[in-house]
Amino acid sequence: MANVRFRLVQQMRKGGQGANAAAASPPLQVEDSGYNLSRAMPIGVERRGAHWVADRLRKAIATGTYGHGRRLPAERQIAEALAVSRGTVREALKLLQEDGMVERRVGIGTFVARLAAAAEDDVAEITSPLELMEVRAAVEPQIVRLVVLNATPRDIAQIDEALAGLERSGGDRQAFSEWDQRFHQAMAEATHNPLMIQVYRQINHVRSHSQWQAIKDKVLTPERIAAYNREHRHLFEAVRTRDAEAALKIVGAHLDSARGDLLKR
Repeated sequence: MANVRFRLVQQMRKGGQGANAAAASPPLQVEDSGYNLSRAMPIGVERRGAHWVADRLRKAIATGTYGHGRRLPAERQIAEALAVSRGTVREALKLLQEDGMVERRVGIGTFVARLAAAAEDDVAEITSPLELMEVRAAVEPQIVRLVVLNATPRDIAQIDEALAGLERSGGDRQAFSEWDQRFHQAMAEATHNPLMIQVYRQINHVRSHSQWQAIKDKVLTPERIAAYNREHRHLFEAVRTRDAEAALKIVGAHLDSARGDLLKR
């Protein structure tokens, strides 16, 4: 994801020189995701405590605006954007830290933590290749439907960037695997569904576990990588042109190919 740019938008009523205009809160616009931390929330001061701020940030993390390892905006930026004090922001960040959602590094900033790593490791250890394919077959067609409906031009550009990385990988198994995960995660993020985004992060975690390395070495031949990339390219074009029927057929065939390759190994 490109660097997130923040802008303060001062909401003023017409002729807004009075007290009511001055009280309007300036929402923080996250331009590359469309997520507005303060949208659809009443301006009443009683709603703007630490828990309210923590909820805004929690939702921004859940929607993928701030991915694992990404640094959150500075306390001052958050405070100005949500019309709260820096003390309230610090308390909100403390709440997120207690929940394990962020890590605070003195003198550096606040970063999104990797959530529930131990639980994820347990799932990856006990999930077989065919079980993973069952989950992907259940999830990815719905992702495609939502992407066709909800993807923004910026989402399409992010998917295209991941596709370019896939096509540059040639026969390099590791590079292909990394870009393949980015491609499918970009698709999930283009749904703008926080739970779907988190579900696919879990899928990618299982796919990247060390036990899968031997399987990749057997399955990912240069010929299969080239075939998968042709399927990725066809899927991207169907999504880009909002052709849901074609996209669903392509993703079904893609998953069938991947499942067949696992059965042959």
